[in-house]
Amino acid sequence: MSDVMRRRASLATGGLAAVLASTCCLGPLLLVSIGVSGAWIGNLRVLEPFRPLFISIALIALFLAWRRIWRPAACAPGTVCALPATQRMHKTMFWVVVLLVKIAVVFPFVAPLFY
Repeated sequence: MSDVMRRRASLATGGLAAVLASTCCLGPLLLVSIGVSGAWIGNLRVLEPFRPLFISIALIALFLAWRRIWRPAACAPGTVCALPATQRMHKTMFWVVVLLVKIAVVFPFVAPLFY
């Protein structure tokens, strides 16, 4: 697997874990605020015991992504991983995923303010 694919896989894993970590708490609030309702929304609460696991997976994936993005690149000049646009995109996506993980971690503490 190439270095670019490993970076993308780490970022995707972190993003997916962040979304899954926030499904139990943030998901119902977002669905209700956009007008989606139903008794099934309460079933998302079943995922809450897995929240620490999802957050742990997200943090590990972010660490691996950070290590691959900011370590000295071992790319040959002219390859995809050596292009500044690719590096800039990976750094931007990294910070977007970090923001998602922060929201997933902090939201249960501020959720009582919304309910």
